[in-house]
Amino acid sequence: MSFIQTRPASRCYLPDVSPLGLAPAQWVMRGANFVVTYATLQTGDVIERDNPDESILYLPDGQALVTAGSDSVDCGAQASVVILPPGASRLTMTGEGRVLRVFSSVARDLAALAINAETYADGAPEVAPMQAWPAPYDGFRLRHYRVEDYRERPMRMFRSANLMINIFDFDGPRNIMALSPHSHADFEQGSFAMSGEWVHSLRYPWSKQLPDWREDEHLAIGSPSLLVIPATVIHTSRSMAAGINQLVDIFAPPRRDFCEMGYVCNAAEYPVPPAEGG
Repeated sequence: MSFIQTRPASRCYLPDVSPLGLAPAQWVMRGANFVVTYATLQTGDVIERDNPDESILYLPDGQALVTAGSDSVDCGAQASVVILPPGASRLTMTGEGRVLRVFSSVARDLAALAINAETYADGAPEVAPMQAWPAPYDGFRLRHYRVEDYRERPMRMFRSANLMINIFDFDGPRNIMALSPHSHADFEQGSFAMSGEWVHSLRYPWSKQLPDWREDEHLAIGSPSLLVIPATVIHTSRSMAAGINQLVDIFAPPRRDFCEMGYVCNAAEYPVPPAEGG
């Protein structure tokens, strides 16, 4: 194992930095295979984009009209996930609301604007290259899901051909006797804190070179914030605040294990490719 596989985690507490490069003002952050933008937008704000592949919108407050081609959805005041097909799209805010947009690294213009772009100047060779999965059964189109409709599922997980998000809530502080430390061999995890207070614990693997070793980290961070957890790093997250603490995990491409375990809310719309060697 090369020590390049333990690059430092990228972390960004958005109130500490200024939004960059986009209008209306948005924060831009990235991982090796994904790009995230975030903003709190006002009534009448518009975001237009012509994107080369699918992207995902998470609108925790709703309050948006989304158009792609001849299709449109009005999210009302309902927390919504919207999957945008490749091509031109338009988001028009119908009220004040938070907007999380998730793209694959194919969106190179956005990746170049990211606050942490320099972290990935080496191309992140420890991460498996971005490869989109097969197109949806019924073709690329605008897709809309009300998050509340999936409240009873163990995970509110949605995927496209190239991306996956998982929205989960902790009510109050997490039970410290029921944590879930784990690592990923060749892909990163983005954890976007939409609400609440969090402690992200990270344990880096050792190389043969003692000067390269890193201490464990227990990163206390509020919301909104993004942590990009490198491949091979053992990690777990704890909610800390009273009330609802919401985290949105981000993966690119989708995770095969979650698909095979039946966790994906819109699984019936997207095929899973055969496993390598299968």
